[in-house]
Amino acid sequence: MTSYTSVPRKHTAETAQTMSDVRYEVDRLDRVLVEILAERQTFMDAAARIKPKREAVRDEPRIEQVVSNVLEACKEYGLAPEIAEPVWRLLIEQSIAYEFKSYDNLKKPDTRNS
Repeated sequence: MTSYTSVPRKHTAETAQTMSDVRYEVDRLDRVLVEILAERQTFMDAAARIKPKREAVRDEPRIEQVVSNVLEACKEYGLAPEIAEPVWRLLIEQSIAYEFKSYDNLKKPDTRNS
């Protein structure tokens, strides 16, 4: 299981007193988000490796399931759906584009002996 590394948290939204405090925490969280997204990306590579056909890369029902799952999680964690939904839809589209490239790189024919 992955544990995410980061510089230590110094403030909460309630204890931050200056914009410097706020910016420190936003930058810290951005680093954690990059780590998480990098891990997520590794699963796009796994999906590209596992899927038998290129047409399977884009899966509309799965896209809607992911968005629905995220919107449910928003309720639990207090994330505004108007932030989450467009962010995840963009993340999904970029992940699909990445997975197509990964699929094509993994499944391209070997032409070295041609």
